[in-house]
Amino acid sequence: MAKPIYILNGPNLNRLGTREPEIYGHTTLAEVEAMCREAASSRPIVFRQSNREFELIDWVHEAIDEGSGIIINPAAFTFTSMALMDALKMFRGPIFELHITNIHRREPIYHKSYVSPIATAVIAGLGVRGYPAAVQAMHDLVATAEI
Repeated sequence: MAKPIYILNGPNLNRLGTREPEIYGHTTLAEVEAMCREAASSRPIVFRQSNREFELIDWVHEAIDEGSGIIINPAAFTFTSMALMDALKMFRGPIFELHITNIHRREPIYHKSYVSPIATAVIAGLGVRGYPAAVQAMHDLVATAEI
């Protein structure tokens, strides 16, 4: 059986749909998960969200042992967490950093990502449509590697 793609979401993303809808839209995280599962086709995915840094790190460790790829929206931890960066550096498969908004068009505090230098790819500014796009691209990438 194919190893799953891990889709990890950081702090406050559980509030999608109600949190600053003028910036993040009205789609809920549950709807994003459904979009990802549809895009994954037969590939299993592990979809999780936490407001706790240690929990995201634990899930990266789990993905090191069990996953084929990681798609991560680290949210605010993008700009603050060297610990999350260090955990991601241990993962040997592809890593996609994902942001709903284009972080480079936002305030300067959002311009320095600790994840980007180690990510295989960065997807930013596509809104929640970035999630299924990332899943499809990751599926293709890991399927090719498994052949």
